[in-house]
Amino acid sequence: MSLPRRLVVATKNSDKVREVRAILAEVAPQVEMVEGGDWPDVAETGATLEENALLKARAVARATGVAALADDTGLEVAALGGAPGVHTARYAGPEADYAANRRALLAGLDGVADRRARFRTVVALVLPDGAETLAEGVLEGHITSSERGSHGFGYDPVFEVDGETLAEMGEERKNRISHRARALTALAAVGGPR
Repeated sequence: MSLPRRLVVATKNSDKVREVRAILAEVAPQVEMVEGGDWPDVAETGATLEENALLKARAVARATGVAALADDTGLEVAALGGAPGVHTARYAGPEADYAANRRALLAGLDGVADRRARFRTVVALVLPDGAETLAEGVLEGHITSSERGSHGFGYDPVFEVDGETLAEMGEERKNRISHRARALTALAAVGGPR
């Protein structure tokens, strides 16, 4: 089975929408992203990335009547026991922005030698009839001691892969290797709900 011809990206985060659009253009160019849908905010109350992705995709599919694609991404830092994990977007508090989250992470790792980390993205695709599927992508790296680069968003300036932060490598390269690209590529390979 192939991915639906039309879908809505179940997020109000414009950075995430732009990234998903660019990745889908490469891995599933036949898919049309529906713009301008409206849906209520969805509380990410799940205990796992999978639960949160499904909460968002189910709610948006119900609200719009269109297949909905949602993701939840966790930054899992070895020295922090896998934190921030499911709380990645709110690591510095419920109203924190990207910069505050990065500052909190760097402060939490101050003086720590083991800086191994991974990004894990789970994508959920839910069709209007309720059929659903999940796919995952992981990117291994480590946390730098200071921010580097001006591209990307979120933790990109402090997450390093092969000597470059995601913020240093630019959108095109990041979208080929990222956790989100790997999850969406896996979803495209599966082809959606069966």
